[in-house]
Amino acid sequence: MIARLEGKLVKLDTESALVQVGAVVYEVMLPGYCISALAGSIGATVTFCTMEYYEGSLGGGNLVPRIVGFLSEGEREFFKKFTSVKGIGIRKALRSLSMPIANIASAIETGDDKMLSALDGIGKRTAQQIIAELKGKLGGFAIGVEQAEASRAFRAYQAEALEILIAWGEKRNEAIELIELACRRHTDIKSAEELVPLVYRLKQGIEV
Repeated sequence: MIARLEGKLVKLDTESALVQVGAVVYEVMLPGYCISALAGSIGATVTFCTMEYYEGSLGGGNLVPRIVGFLSEGEREFFKKFTSVKGIGIRKALRSLSMPIANIASAIETGDDKMLSALDGIGKRTAQQIIAELKGKLGGFAIGVEQAEASRAFRAYQAEALEILIAWGEKRNEAIELIELACRRHTDIKSAEELVPLVYRLKQGIEV
């Protein structure tokens, strides 16, 4: 099995990359967050931790070997756990993992089904299934997010506004960024009642 692949990134599209190793060019399937992380890296040397699987029907005799790439061994291990959930296959997992692994692991550990439901192809029922099967098993993958969120040190009214926005269907990360932006522009804000309307004005592109 190919466990690691290092070479020149020669092409990057919405689902995969072409990596040249000597005279051989490999097609490597990638999750969405990897595609975003590698934007602008064409021509650079890249290293992927990889896993292989066969796609197709065994009975039909048309199995196609595939290579899936990740930016670290930890991300590969997370992927194996994620695809162990009933109904989450390789292709579906690759499409759905559009944000950093730590963020997704944190959402699973905190039971944030709204955030998981926002991932491509993951509806509410699947999000709840993921939480039911994996919650309590991914703490190590979520450490980076927990530390980052703790460093934000939200005040009580900011935390209240965040919970309101999440309850109304906003994504946690986007809501946090908008809250921080609104508070930087309006240092006199002291309550969630003042903050939430400003956040929605910013989201709609209205200057505040």
